[in-house]
Amino acid sequence: MGAYRADDDYDYLFKVVLIGDSGVGKSNLLSRFTRNEFSVESKSTIGVEFATRSVHVDDKIVKAQIWDTAGQERYRAITSAYYRGAVGALLVYDVTRHVTFENVERWLKELRAHTDANIVIMLVGNKADLRHLRAVSTEDARAFCERENNYFMETSALEALNVDSAFTEVLTQIYRVVSRKALDIGDDPAGFAEGTDD
Repeated sequence: MGAYRADDDYDYLFKVVLIGDSGVGKSNLLSRFTRNEFSVESKSTIGVEFATRSVHVDDKIVKAQIWDTAGQERYRAITSAYYRGAVGALLVYDVTRHVTFENVERWLKELRAHTDANIVIMLVGNKADLRHLRAVSTEDARAFCERENNYFMETSALEALNVDSAFTEVLTQIYRVVSRKALDIGDDPAGFAEGTDD
């Protein structure tokens, strides 16, 4: 069987939240990344769901706990609990619906109000497979991200385009932030310090 690692065998656990308007494809991004599934009849998410997947970053196993929330206004009361402990966020809009991009600024403001300043944020333009319906240019989105100092990627949950890359990039950047913090406070990053070894 080769080297088998149990699912709960990981070096880091990072909470990542998916935010953005209803219908932009958050749930399909989650199911594509965690189960490699896509559902055409995806229903609106009620409340909160989460799924996990582990990826390798450098020589570490990073387990992502990815939370998916309803984008509809009536569920907005859950936000502060939803954001608690999040170290990464994918802020999703639909490249074919300009209003979902216009709302990104509001989502970003809310995210920053509820999370740590070091949170890693990636703006994700989903449904990039619908080229003929595009309403938001890549340039506009990239310019917004440069201004806000966020990462950016266009994805298609349908075609599995850049979905793994988007999540893995966020997890890699979180890992870098965490590693730097460990160095800043003088921790021994190699784990030789007493009590940090398994």
